[in-house]
Amino acid sequence: MSSRLFAISFDAHRPEHLARFWSGLLGLKRADEADGSFDGVTLLSGNDAGYRLGFRQAESRKTAQNRLHFDLPSSSASDQEEMVARALELGARHCDVGQGPDASHTVLADPEGNEFCVIEPGNDFLAGCGRLGALACDGSRAVGYFWSAALGWPLVWDQDEETAVQSPDGGTKLTWGGPPLMPDPGRDLHLDLAPDGDQQAEVERLLSLGARRLDSTRLDSTRLDSTRLDSARVGGGTVLLADPDGNEFRVLARR
Repeated sequence: MSSRLFAISFDAHRPEHLARFWSGLLGLKRADEADGSFDGVTLLSGNDAGYRLGFRQAESRKTAQNRLHFDLPSSSASDQEEMVARALELGARHCDVGQGPDASHTVLADPEGNEFCVIEPGNDFLAGCGRLGALACDGSRAVGYFWSAALGWPLVWDQDEETAVQSPDGGTKLTWGGPPLMPDPGRDLHLDLAPDGDQQAEVERLLSLGARRLDSTRLDSTRLDSTRLDSARVGGGTVLLADPDGNEFRVLARR
């Protein structure tokens, strides 16, 4: 029993608008909506990892730096400049997350404030990963091991508390930077999983790996705002869980 990564999803105040930004920036096509297992807008990732970018309605607005963000590689100095210019034209803005004036990468925020980085050329770690080079996550070594087991993606980096996994088919790497962890910002990016078999059996497997349920009887109301309390009561058979670092993720119902 296992799960495949169905989508990396943004909490979005205006899902259609945010999807148009990322589609325009990366040239991604809209996915077929006939599947019905995702309650929002999806774009095909365009890489061999096979997942989608999702955009799900969230009433609350972003108030703190995300724990997760995309690192977008570039092939040359001019390619990096062109990607930054295109992002700004589509509605992005420059963003200061403490990178300093000498940083060779460019930090931007999309129209809803979600941070992302346009990486300088020559980054060997992101070579061959495609435009969505890495999803960089603030997280522990333990959570990297959890996601390796959850997705069946092998570790491609495990050093000095930092970990990374990648699909056997290539594509986007998922990376975790080690401690200390940033505060949970509430609104963020989340992983949506599609079980290969029985959903309940897969939920039990994920719980055995270290996930925990987020439901009406176990929610920590001091940590979760009202929007997230509502999101735990998801419909359509979707199950809301948290990984060992407390990051929410969803196990979608089979269709």
